[in-house]
Amino acid sequence: MSSSSNGPVPQQEARRDFTHGQLAGLSTYWAASNFIWGALLTLIIARQVRLIVGVEGSAEVLGLVMMLLAIPAILVPLIVGPMSDRCLSRLGRRRPYILFGSCIAAVGLMAMWWAGEMRSIGWFAATLMVVNTGNNIATAAYSGVIPDLVGHGQRGLASGYMAVFSQAGTLFGVLISGYLVDNGYYLLCYAILASVQMLGLSVTMRAVHETPLTERPPGKTFLAHLKSLWIDPRQYPDFGWVWLTRALVMLGFYSFLPFILFYLTDVVQVKDPASTTGIVSGIVLLAAAVSGYFGGRISDVVGRKKIVMIANALMAVICLGFAVVSTLTGVIVAAVLFGLAYGAYISVDWALGADVLPNPDDAAKDMAVWHVAMTLPQAIAGYPAGALIAAFGIKSMQVGAVKVVHYTQAGYAALFVLCSVYLGLGAYLIRYVKGVN
Repeated sequence: MSSSSNGPVPQQEARRDFTHGQLAGLSTYWAASNFIWGALLTLIIARQVRLIVGVEGSAEVLGLVMMLLAIPAILVPLIVGPMSDRCLSRLGRRRPYILFGSCIAAVGLMAMWWAGEMRSIGWFAATLMVVNTGNNIATAAYSGVIPDLVGHGQRGLASGYMAVFSQAGTLFGVLISGYLVDNGYYLLCYAILASVQMLGLSVTMRAVHETPLTERPPGKTFLAHLKSLWIDPRQYPDFGWVWLTRALVMLGFYSFLPFILFYLTDVVQVKDPASTTGIVSGIVLLAAAVSGYFGGRISDVVGRKKIVMIANALMAVICLGFAVVSTLTGVIVAAVLFGLAYGAYISVDWALGADVLPNPDDAAKDMAVWHVAMTLPQAIAGYPAGALIAAFGIKSMQVGAVKVVHYTQAGYAALFVLCSVYLGLGAYLIRYVKGVN
C-alpha cells in the first residue's frame, strides 16, 4: 500500500533555494554523525571486540555484534520517521527528534567506554545499541529535511554537500580515533565522539528553519501504520529498484567495512593497525570527497543513473583488486580508486532516493523505508562475512618470543570476491529505473 493512500497528510513545507552556507550548515549534522560512525565501524568496534574476546573467534563475534547493531537501525526509523512527519512541536517536525536522539547517542558513547573498560562483550554490545538507537532517532527525522526543504533543482547540489561532509566527517573520525586507540586513550576518544555529536547537532539546529504544523494530522491505528510502511514496488517500481540497488551496494560495503582493521593486521601485517586503518580510510575518503562534490553537481545535468551504474561497476572491479594485494602500497592504490568510485556513488545516493519518493508529504516515512536499504544489509552482512573469513582457518607464526595468530589471506580474498558480486549486481539493476535519469 502506498503512502499516498492513507488519507490527509500534513501540509507540505515550502521549498526554497539555499545558499552554499545554508547547505553547509544543513550538512554539518551528517558530518558529525559520520565522524562518530567512521570511528566506530572502521576502528573502535573491531579493536575492542578483539581486545575483549581475543583473536580466535573475533571475526564471528564482530559479525554478531554488527548484526545486533542493525536491529535499532532497521526498526527505529520506521517508527520515528512517520512520527516526525506528523509532529506538532514549535521547533518543527524534524528538529525535536534530532535533538532528543543526539542526546541519547552522546550518553551511550560514554557508556561504551565503561563497557570496554569492564571487558564485557555483552555490555559493550548493549551500550553500542543505545548509541545506535539515539543515532537513528535523530537521522530518521533528519533524512526528511532535504525532501522537505530543498527543491528538485538543488537536490544534486545538496546531496553533493552531504557527500563531502560525510567523507570529511568520516576522515577526521578515523584519523583522530586511530591515533587515540593505538595509544590507548579510549576515554578521550569517546569524549571527543560525544562532543562532536553535540557540536553537529548545535550547528544544524540553527541552520534548519522549519515551519511548524498548524493542524493536528489525523491519527492512525497501529495496523494502518504498518500498512503505510509497505510501498508496493508494482505501483512504484522506480522506488523499488532504487531500494534494491542501494541494498546491494550497502551489502557489499558493510560486508568488508567492519573487517578492515583485521585485514590490515592479519594480511598486510602493519605495525600500527588502528593508525594505518585511519590513514587508508582517510585516503579513500579524500578521493571520495573530490569525486563526491563534482558527482552531485554533474548528476543535476546528466542524471543520477549513469553515475550510479559506472561507480558501482568500478567498485566491483576494485574489490577484486583488494582480494589479491597483500602489501600496503597495493592497498593504498586500490583505496584511491575505490574512494573515487565510492564518492561518485554516494554523491547521488540521497538525491536519487529523494527523486523517487512516492509522496513528498510523507517524506520522512518514505525516506525511512528507503533508509532500510542501508540498515538491513548491516544486519545480514556482518555474521556471514565473519564466518566466511573464519571458514578458511587460522594461522599462527612465531615472531621472536611471541606467537602471533591471524586469519588467512584466502578468507579475506573470498570476502572481497563476494563484495564484488554484490556491487556488480547493484550496477546492473539500476538500469531498470525508468522514471528518472
